Amino acid sequence: MKWSVNEGGLSFGLSCRKWVSLGAKFDIGSPNEYFGDTSIHPAKACSQTKGVNVMQFIRYESFRQYLKLYPITSLLIAINVVMYILMTIYGSSTSLPTLVHFGAMYKMDAASAAYLNLPTTPDVWRYVAAVFLHNGPYHLLFNMFNLLVFAPPLERTLGSIRYTLFYLLAGVLGNLASYALHSDVFFGVGASGAIYGIYAAYIFMSFFGANRLDPSSRQTVVTIVIIGVIYSFVVPNVDGYAHLGGFVAGFLLMSVLSKRPSLRS
Repeated sequence: MKWSVNEGGLSFGLSCRKWVSLGAKFDIGSPNEYFGDTSIHPAKACSQTKGVNVMQFIRYESFRQYLKLYPITSLLIAINVVMYILMTIYGSSTSLPTLVHFGAMYKMDAASAAYLNLPTTPDVWRYVAAVFLHNGPYHLLFNMFNLLVFAPPLERTLGSIRYTLFYLLAGVLGNLASYALHSDVFFGVGASGAIYGIYAAYIFMSFFGANRLDPSSRQTVVTIVIIGVIYSFVVPNVDGYAHLGGFVAGFLLMSVLSKRPSLRS
């Protein structure tokens, strides 16, 4: 999806003038070539940056602007943080009993499930709940940082309702893939499946979508995915199956959503 800045407007539903008025700056390749160190009049910015590609994953919004522009992403981050606080109050976010109590995914034999007083097959609600749980502060911060930076453009692209469905389905299908592909005992939590779904949406837009990502954004996403795949299957205690499931789900979901006429361009 190419951000070609002109009077017709930026992608993701923001007009050029509105974007500049909210404090965004444009990466035009040469430092301060047009703008210097201060903001200029929106009309001048829109005329001078005509045809310039804007890096999509640099966040210049203030806190208030971010909440206004990306309400669903803000809500998702808030839910994750609240769940982390509740788990910490209840026991510990790194405690297996606490994680299971709040909705962690799992797979185990009948004897182990009986010992923990759990059904052998996890309840359906866990496929959703586990997306909002994290094992320790570093797990939470890492995923929330990625959500904070990378999710906003997709929210603007899909709109609030479709973006919400996309995020939840990518997370749930990532958990479903994890459950199906694990042959051993496992417990799983985290938003990574949904986040990898977001990465996959950008990969689809980069190479198959009618609207393409700008080169800088495309290179960023491809690099992150490559590193993420290596990380998922090399580092211990990382649920690579959930990442893979979320990625495949995100790619397929975006291939369907991109054909709908109401997709913002």
